[in-house]
Formats: sequence, C-alpha cells, structure tokens
Amino acid sequence: MENFVSRITMLNVLLGLFLTLSGFHFPKQVEALGINYGQVGNNLPPPERVLDLLHSLRLTKARIYDTNPQILTAFANSNIELIVTVENQMLPTLTDPNQAFQWVATHIKPYFPATNITGIAVGNEVFTGGDTSLVSYLVPALVSIHNALVRFGLDQFIRVSTPSSLAVLEESFPPSAGRFRVELTRIMPQFLQFLSATRAPFWMNAYPYFAYKSDPNNISLDYVLFNPNTGVVDPYTNLHYDNMLYAQVDAIIFAMAKMGYGGVEVGVSETGWPSRGDPNENGATLENAAVYNGNLLRRQVRREGTPLRPQTGLEVYMFALFNEDMKPGPTSERNYGLLEPDGTMAYNIGLYVDSRTNEVKP
Repeated sequence: MENFVSRITMLNVLLGLFLTLSGFHFPKQVEALGINYGQVGNNLPPPERVLDLLHSLRLTKARIYDTNPQILTAFANSNIELIVTVENQMLPTLTDPNQAFQWVATHIKPYFPATNITGIAVGNEVFTGGDTSLVSYLVPALVSIHNALVRFGLDQFIRVSTPSSLAVLEESFPPSAGRFRVELTRIMPQFLQFLSATRAPFWMNAYPYFAYKSDPNNISLDYVLFNPNTGVVDPYTNLHYDNMLYAQVDAIIFAMAKMGYGGVEVGVSETGWPSRGDPNENGATLENAAVYNGNLLRRQVRREGTPLRPQTGLEVYMFALFNEDMKPGPTSERNYGLLEPDGTMAYNIGLYVDSRTNEVKP
C-alpha cells in the first residue's frame, strides 16, 4: 500500500508540474461544480488519497452513493461539501420516523459538523427505477429523514431530496412543453410540496450523451457538447438554447410550474460523457468527453444560469471522479471518470490561469 500511495503522489506531482508548465490546470476553486465519487471498483485509492485528489483538482463539492464511514471520517476537517445517499432498498424502512431518527443518529450525527455534509439523497432515480413499489415509500422517507434532522437541529445545514432521471418527463422539448409522466401526476405534487416547504432542490440526472447516442443523425454534436452552434429557439417562449443540458433543466422547471411549483430550485446531480464505448455507442470518445466536461467547467466558472433563469447559477455535479471497473452494462458505464484509478487524468479539462492576475480564463 505504501508503494501504491507513493506512486500516486509522484504521478500527481509530475502531472501538476506538467499542467503548470503547459498553462492548463484547474482554477483555485470551482464552487458551482461538484463531482460524483462512485466506488464500484476493485482498484480505487483509499478515501484519504481521494481527498488529496479532490484538492489537487480544486473541487470543493462531492457526492457519494452511500454513507461509507471511511469516507465520512477521511473527509473530516476538509473543505469538501458532501452529499451522502440513502440506498434505494432502505426506503421502506425509513418511512418509520423512529427508524429514520436512528439512521440519522448513526450515519449523520457522529460525523457532522467535522465532515461538512450538506445534503442527503434519498434513493437514486426512484421514480423511473425497475422497482415501482419503492415510489410509494419515497415521500414518507423524505419526510421522516427531514424530521429527524429537525430533531437534531441539523435541518438548516442539510437539505434532503432525491435525484431523478430525465425520464420523469413525458415531454422535454421544446422546454416549455415539459411535463411529468402521467403515472407520476399523483405522487409528484406531494414530492414538490416537500421540496418547496423545506427549500430543497429538485436534483436531476441529465445526460445529453444518451440523446446523441440514440439519434446521432438528427442531433447536433456541437449542441450537446456546448460547442458554438446555432442552437434552437423555443417557439412558445422565444428563449434561445445553445446546449441541450440547459434545455433539459428548463424542461423540468416548466413541468414543475405546471403543477404550481415553478419556484423550486433545480440542480444537476449527475451529468457527464464517457471516454470509451462499445462500437454501437455513438460519440463515446476521449475527445468528446474532454470537450463536454471542459466546456461544462468553463460555464460553471462563469456561474451561468439557464435561459429561463439566467441570473441563477446552476449547481452541477459531474459524473464521475473515477473510471469504475466493476460497473455492469456497456463499456461506457466503466469509462465516465475524469481520473484513472491510479490517480492520473483520463483527460485534461483544466482552464488557463493568468499568472499575472491569477484570473481564471477559458
């Protein structure tokens, strides 16, 4: 292990030197951009090294898919804001207020505030997952966990929500046509009322890559990659969109507004682009991954909002920190990482920093 850690340290020193000399590296901090730290791999570095890597990338926000005590302990007394996750299978149990109180007492309270936990994701893509029985447990579990945080006096520091895929929408284009699927019209108002009452965000997992992969002949690659392009205009609002991600976010906002909750914040809990794929996975290349995530980073540094909410910066969590070799599915699933498991960059998405002014520039 000592040799492994030393090798990672040396690789990062050399990488940092190279990026500095070449004029490319991450800015001092990217406050609006987080990273998803998945752990579905048998060759990933220990959490202490992951913390060092996050610091080297100048990232201050991360999301994990559990409440791994090793990570929560390692991230203590750091500047990392952390979102933790309740696994889907726990939802039925945590509808019980006593069980939710015990969960918070065990998984959150011992680590906070030393570990800066800012959010709890209750499940992941529950509304569109394979187990439809979980949908009825979601809102009660959200309420129970929030109430437990209230009892501990933590609700003002930790927001509770659930990440949803874009598949919750029946229509997503043009954005003003956004509306939720018919089978969700009963549960969605309950969920949105909870978000509105607790001032929590609607977290969405949005992947323009999937849209391009399914229809590369009719969807502009530049449009999905944030590259310069003519864009599209919503004919009902005349809002101009130069990228698909912002159009997807605004489609969610329009869908919520149609249910009376247009003021709820929206955050992107996952977005990214794979650097490798199978032969039938159109667009899954190293170049496209670097362009998508690099352009996204530049926009986050500028604190951009969407055309519908131009003055409100969009919080985004990029997927993912590492290539994870044990993820099932097509090749792309194992190749979303900015980093290889040894800590070296799969590709560079850094920005130029003017050494004279210390200003970040695209």
